[in-house]
Amino acid sequence: MDVQLLESTPEPERVICTAARNDYSSAFVGEQSFATTMEPINGETIEDKKHSLISRLLKHGHFGPFEHAHATFAVKGISRSCMAQLTRHRHVSFDVQSQRYVSFDDVDPADVRDGELVVMPPSVSDPDWIGRNQQGGTTDSETIDQRTAVFKETVANAVESYQTLLDLGLPPEDARFVLPIGSKVNVVMTMNARMLMHVADMRAAADSQWEIRELTEQVLDLAADWCPITFEHYESEMKGRKNRLAP
Repeated sequence: MDVQLLESTPEPERVICTAARNDYSSAFVGEQSFATTMEPINGETIEDKKHSLISRLLKHGHFGPFEHAHATFAVKGISRSCMAQLTRHRHVSFDVQSQRYVSFDDVDPADVRDGELVVMPPSVSDPDWIGRNQQGGTTDSETIDQRTAVFKETVANAVESYQTLLDLGLPPEDARFVLPIGSKVNVVMTMNARMLMHVADMRAAADSQWEIRELTEQVLDLAADWCPITFEHYESEMKGRKNRLAP
């Protein structure tokens, strides 16, 4: 899996703070400098004032201003299973790599056994993996070997069958029915900062599935560079309050 920030609102926290100040300002924020707009906020510098205002917005549940800052992410190589969970967030905009128009006729089934095209869950090959539905403990090496062999052989057979169906003239949109739900897919998604925090509430939680949790953590790392004050306060002041932002 790889996540990249493609495009984003420049100076997102200036936009967030300006929108928030608009709600309580008698003057029109479009006709004055940002320094004038922020003048009533506590702090010696503009950065201090942004910290003060953003912290207050998050603490008091004033989430609307965070909807004005948007970011677009490119996501490489998540499973169709993970994509199904991700696209349940209806306020995020998605474009998803199509299995109707993109065929995988040139993928070597032997490479599939090594992780090409299909995501292999860590629980298949990690004897110490503890997931949501496991109570803990170590799986013996013989069982791990059997799991790994069955998984790799099954997905390789599925891809081989898919390619055979293509060779027999079946359209990709119909041949894809035999591909596993773990098939890798690329996604482009756009969301505002408020929705990003809501997705993180749901999908970075300890009881989320490992793959979408890893995806969300990568998105949060990028968000921390793009919108640093917001996500610093999100992580430090709101940590542990699951589902704190409504969509």
